[in-house]
Amino acid sequence: MTIRVLLADDQALLRSAFRVLVDSEPDMEVVGEASDGAEAVRLAKEQRADVVLMDIRMPGTDGLAATRLISADPALAHVRIVILTTFEVDDYVVQSLRAGASGFLGKGSEPDELLTAIRVAADGEALLSPVATKGLIARFLAQGGDSPDRDPARSERLDALTGREREVLVQVAGGHSNDEIAERLEVSPLTVKTHVNRAMAKLGARDRAQLVVIAYESGLVRPRVD
Repeated sequence: MTIRVLLADDQALLRSAFRVLVDSEPDMEVVGEASDGAEAVRLAKEQRADVVLMDIRMPGTDGLAATRLISADPALAHVRIVILTTFEVDDYVVQSLRAGASGFLGKGSEPDELLTAIRVAADGEALLSPVATKGLIARFLAQGGDSPDRDPARSERLDALTGREREVLVQVAGGHSNDEIAERLEVSPLTVKTHVNRAMAKLGARDRAQLVVIAYESGLVRPRVD
């Protein structure tokens, strides 16, 4: 199946470069280009995009607001958003993950990394760089304390998880893959995937990136401050 990619960036030259790269792959195609967030939301629905490469800083409706709008629309529940940023450590990135983005990638990443990110996001295993994403969230929460947009109810929602699902969630927040978690917990990767999917359903998470955010915000996993 061909992955339908939408490019959202206010720099036309950068969009052109991404288009050439994406369209060169046999399993993906660019279905639209947006220069601002409002256009990205509209095209995501009109073009039935699977993955949106979303710049954060755009005029008008920025990438953060667009991410929230796409994530909140039931008709776009299948859409995965990869945040593109020139800032590897950026509060906006964490806010985007909270808003429903699947992960982030620096604009200075290698072409192969971008293509891999698209495939991983489209496949639903959307924590693009587990260790990096985990570290970013940990630093942000450690520095920011109780930020105003934290959801205290999330700690109560963890009560819906079984003991094993909590164990798996801790491992996911640690940046481990299903295979790694399976080895650590001495179960099969399929069993891990089942627990991950059930945890996402119970916690209302779109993907693994959201599970990491919830694990930290709920206090199940606490960031280490070096």
